[in-house]
Amino acid sequence: MHDSAPEQQWPLLSLRLKVADVTLQPVREADLEHLSRILPDDVEHDPASEMLEGLDVEQNRRRILLQSYWRSWGCWSVEAWCIFFRVSVGARVVGVQALEAKHFPILRTVDSSSWLVTDVRRRGIGTAMRLAVLTLAFDHLGAAAAITSARQDNWASLGVSKHLGYEENGVRTSLSPSGPCTLQHMILRRSSWALSGRSQSVTVSGISACAPWFGVDVAK
Repeated sequence: MHDSAPEQQWPLLSLRLKVADVTLQPVREADLEHLSRILPDDVEHDPASEMLEGLDVEQNRRRILLQSYWRSWGCWSVEAWCIFFRVSVGARVVGVQALEAKHFPILRTVDSSSWLVTDVRRRGIGTAMRLAVLTLAFDHLGAAAAITSARQDNWASLGVSKHLGYEENGVRTSLSPSGPCTLQHMILRRSSWALSGRSQSVTVSGISACAPWFGVDVAK
């Protein structure tokens, strides 16, 4: 009789990233209700997402959260993938950290996004959760670069990026849910990451079984 545990059929669910008391685990169906309830009001949805008539902004934002999660698993491929991690401090779930890539086996470039509930910000948690996924990308998946973007007035996100060694990589005007805005692009190259030694504080487990999902030979 075959083992039907979800982790056996979908080993991505077994990934664990840990930095001190901050733990990242892939979001599961059972997490969605809680995450939709704690989603902060200042998290802007993807402006390319359709806004359904008859739903207010909050309802649409929660719908987009759920739909993005379902799409990430349902459309997973080696060529284009996105994984959402729930972020916990101790036993409390406080946010989400995403890591995604397109044509990763060729481009070796990852992108990231995240959000945290308001009362745990400015405590280094945003840095810890980004550090965790960067360690996964660079040290276990063989990434050559990590990129990210934030509004120029999003000092918290840009501060995390600069603290972790990202460099400015141009700007562009983009349409956001609150109107036009200027996005600052950032990039972290493998050479800078290797010199930082930051991954020593991160524990990654459950990665070896995920090699076929990422299309690479992952380090155990």
